[in-house]
Amino acid sequence: MWREVLIIGAGPAGIATAACLNLHSIPNIVLEKEDCLGSLWKKKSYDRLKLHLGREFCQLPHLPFPKHAPNFISKAEFIKYLDEYAEMFKVNLKYQTCVKSASYDKKSMTWHVIGYNTLTNKIEEYYSRYLVAATGENSEGYIPQIPGLHRFQGETIHSLSYKSGAKYKEKSVLVVGSGNSGMEIAYDLAMHGAKASIVVRNKLHIMTKEQMFLGMKLVQYLPVKLVDKLIVTLAKLNFGDLSKYGILRPRDGPLKLKAKTGRSSVIDVYKAISSIQESKVLFINGMSESFDAIIFATGYRSNVNQWLKDGKETLNEEGFPKKGFPNHWKGCNGLYFAGFARKGLAGISMDAVKIANDIKKAY
Repeated sequence: MWREVLIIGAGPAGIATAACLNLHSIPNIVLEKEDCLGSLWKKKSYDRLKLHLGREFCQLPHLPFPKHAPNFISKAEFIKYLDEYAEMFKVNLKYQTCVKSASYDKKSMTWHVIGYNTLTNKIEEYYSRYLVAATGENSEGYIPQIPGLHRFQGETIHSLSYKSGAKYKEKSVLVVGSGNSGMEIAYDLAMHGAKASIVVRNKLHIMTKEQMFLGMKLVQYLPVKLVDKLIVTLAKLNFGDLSKYGILRPRDGPLKLKAKTGRSSVIDVYKAISSIQESKVLFINGMSESFDAIIFATGYRSNVNQWLKDGKETLNEEGFPKKGFPNHWKGCNGLYFAGFARKGLAGISMDAVKIANDIKKAY
């Protein structure tokens, strides 16, 4: 099958790129291994999930959220938004097509993509002039290698499999990872009557959603250093001294850290794990504790390296473009990357617009 542009992945990055291409009347198709768009949101996210930034920083190109929408969009509202977005811009979606390989033929100057249709159990071949990798930063859940983990007798899951704390009532649960997902899962566990503990390995900022939203607004007009100082002061007034709980703030402010690493500050303790026994977790400070379950909110990994052939020149070992932001989105030979900037949904929107405009120039 021939399409001018092949897009791999039907998450926000994939459908946003397709929408922008459709506005330029450039034929394209989105290949998705699951049976729906936005599968990470629909199938692999916990029930109480909300977008951590204000709605104006989370909308896709050419479709702002309605003015009556809440400032922090819920999981259900965002899923509805994605479905309506794909329908409005007539995104051409091909579900249950798992891409096995994508290679570039220099002689014909085309991309050759081999996919496996899980519905028909047949191999399918696609050809295109341009290829957009839109599988994003969060393709697969990552669980670190910890000595003894395989011997743990309790339940161990990645946060992508976590839905609700209801099943953990009165159980002792360790959450590994102190990012937004880890903190929200720990809160959800506590609200359902579980005894929740969190592993805090590194220094981190604890902020409210409102404080981060204020910071994102102010940084458009004021220096990052000044805004960071303001919102950190507000956080200290709000939460007090958290060092007594083992939580220390980094030297860099929350907005500067987000710009450097792409990681948001934690929004509304134990030290690192040294090893795990059959029922106990041992920590580097010598403490140990028994747990019924361990939930790893330890992030995700890109899977592009698994199917993009000869990608060593373009991608690093983690499956991210070697070119850093803001040049990450464009590779060579008609190859593009959407959603690999570690800039959230705002970064995805920027990528989609740039990619579509760049292809339009050569089309």
